[in-house]
Amino acid sequence: MGTSLTPAEGQRLIGKVALITGGAHGIGRAYCERFAAEGARVAVTDLDAEGATLVAKGIVASGGEAIGLGLDVTDEMVIAAAVAEIDTKFGGIDILINNAAMFSVVAMSRDRFDELSVAEWDKMMEVNVKGPWLMARGVVPVMRRGGGGKIINISSGTALKGTPTQIHYVTSKAATLGFTKNLARELGRDGICVNAIAPGSTLSEEEPDDAIIKMRSGNIPLRAIGRIEAPEDLVGTAVFLASADSDFVTGQTIVVDGGTVMH
Repeated sequence: MGTSLTPAEGQRLIGKVALITGGAHGIGRAYCERFAAEGARVAVTDLDAEGATLVAKGIVASGGEAIGLGLDVTDEMVIAAAVAEIDTKFGGIDILINNAAMFSVVAMSRDRFDELSVAEWDKMMEVNVKGPWLMARGVVPVMRRGGGGKIINISSGTALKGTPTQIHYVTSKAATLGFTKNLARELGRDGICVNAIAPGSTLSEEEPDDAIIKMRSGNIPLRAIGRIEAPEDLVGTAVFLASADSDFVTGQTIVVDGGTVMH
């Protein structure tokens, strides 16, 4: 995976600062690299601090601006320190992508609803629901000071259709939809737009084996666009929601799944 940072005509995020959680791997890494290619200064954050630093170094080596930071989205003090460091280095934060989640890199089990442990249910809600709330609490004061901003929450197409043996994940991503709408209501007068992206099953694994590719291919017959979804399929929607092109769009969820869920 990698995105050329050769300046393109019509870069839409020049002068903007983006904080992206879960940015060291997979789809999060694709967001970071594309936002840098669009001219944003990018704070790559992740539980995997080394991975975040490597992604940031790659962006810098390609001509962009980035820093990599270790970040636990469930720890309010760690969030505050990271926000302060990013604010000091880049002079503000314009964009927040709440991408970090418990799913694959931070693995989850795939048990039936009545076999799932209470501990795993609670951990899922802590990371996927409490995490974006804490991130918004940490970043919004900086956005208000700057006169506005864009928050993009990452939900999932599973929240719109249900998926067996993923009840805790699906529930957390359904909560993201309500969180997005309510936060949009509260922050509109601050000039802050809040929207969500609901990806389909995406080949986000960096070194997928045959079993992973077979699993991801299982969704092809369900799609109007009959192919595997890749991280690169999601980044354009994220750029749109982060740019001035979406300044009158808030409280919305855009499904990017090749036409599996149509709503």
